[in-house]
Amino acid sequence: MDATISPDPCSRSAPTRRGDGLREEIRALSSLDLHGLRLRWRQLLRSRPPEHLSRGLLLRILAYKIQARVLGDLDRETIRYLDRVAQEQARRRRREPGRRTKAPPPVPPVPVRRRLKEGTLLAREFGGTMHTVTVVSDGFAWEGATYTSLSEIARLITGTRWSGPRFFGLRDRPTHSGEARP
Repeated sequence: MDATISPDPCSRSAPTRRGDGLREEIRALSSLDLHGLRLRWRQLLRSRPPEHLSRGLLLRILAYKIQARVLGDLDRETIRYLDRVAQEQARRRRREPGRRTKAPPPVPPVPVRRRLKEGTLLAREFGGTMHTVTVVSDGFAWEGATYTSLSEIARLITGTRWSGPRFFGLRDRPTHSGEARP
């Protein structure tokens, strides 16, 4: 197969619109042989590819890296969560070598506190009116004003003290026994 590599359309110096050429670049990767994929890895990631990776795995990793550069990668909290899942899996394998179980191992719980990304829209209908809040860099925008707390907005909407995250559905509501629903 041809190992010719096109210039990197995803590099920071290339003036492209978001997502332009992404499919073509990934399609071009799929036409490369193992040697061509290793060359592309060196160009894109500026490191040597692991020797043990198969063509299929190299292709998938490179496609992911290209997509992440164009569309954005996982946030730090998600990466930490996935690392915890992998560490727990490795710990189980070390603890129970050779033992196969039918049920998959339990997954660590998702972190309780997640930061909302700027631009996220939160909506809640209350009193027959739809209220929309936008997450901004310095808080939350609602009806032309910026607030530092969702609870402050919930209080203004309802006239009573509310947990803002609970009002906008970001936290579970307690059951009758006082425990949060799963």
